[in-house]
Amino acid sequence: MNQPAAVLWDMDGTIVDTEPYWFAAEFEIVEIHGGTWSHEHARALVGSDLLDSGAYMRKHGGVDREPAEIVEMLLDRVVAQLRIEVPWRPGARELLAAVNNAGIPASMRAVKFRDLPRNEWDPYIDVNLYGVLNCTKAVIDGMCERKWGRIITISSGAGTEGLNIGVSIYGAGKGAGISFMRHLAIENAADGVTANTLALGLMERNDPGITEDQRTVTAKIAKTVPVGRLGTGTDVGYACVYLASNEASWITGQTISLNGGSVTN
Repeated sequence: MNQPAAVLWDMDGTIVDTEPYWFAAEFEIVEIHGGTWSHEHARALVGSDLLDSGAYMRKHGGVDREPAEIVEMLLDRVVAQLRIEVPWRPGARELLAAVNNAGIPASMRAVKFRDLPRNEWDPYIDVNLYGVLNCTKAVIDGMCERKWGRIITISSGAGTEGLNIGVSIYGAGKGAGISFMRHLAIENAADGVTANTLALGLMERNDPGITEDQRTVTAKIAKTVPVGRLGTGTDVGYACVYLASNEASWITGQTISLNGGSVTN
């Protein structure tokens, strides 16, 4: 069987099943605030935007709080449950392991190009270039037909500048993806489709397996960033939300450096 070129994850429902956690949180919050809630109400919120869910609970559940406050209460309860136990779907962990093993190694080796064996090149190009190509190919026709679309590639500063840290093949893959996005943007601009790239700088890692020595090194690195800290997933998320919005319709073909001022363009 041929190996897939790219994987699109629908996290909740495919990898984990958190609906029972959300339902329990909704019932608890409504009960605390003296309201009433039913399974029909809970099912009505499946797949909804969180702020919309908060507004719905305020209106139909009698929770006399602002939607943003309700969202915070929901997240606190669901995250607390996830810390106790992740509700994996059957076979999900095995699937994640198989996909992980097919892509970039878990520990990317910092090796100069001259010292990197030929058999270690492909994963960096397959994921960082062909992954972008295949995901884009899957959605571009529908976007053009609808006359609206937003394509955002998460890339790296290694694809925009030369670095002497042994990431030349990784940077080549990232750079190729960035170049593709520029051409894609021009080809499809008249159809209402924008294509942009976020080139990330040094990012924070919160892996459970990080040692104290690694945390010490991370803290030292953070001091080299002008804003005084490493980037977070939230930083990236906010930038993506803007690029995906109607307000960003005049931004296309751009590579935006998201790096806390480490490199300025």
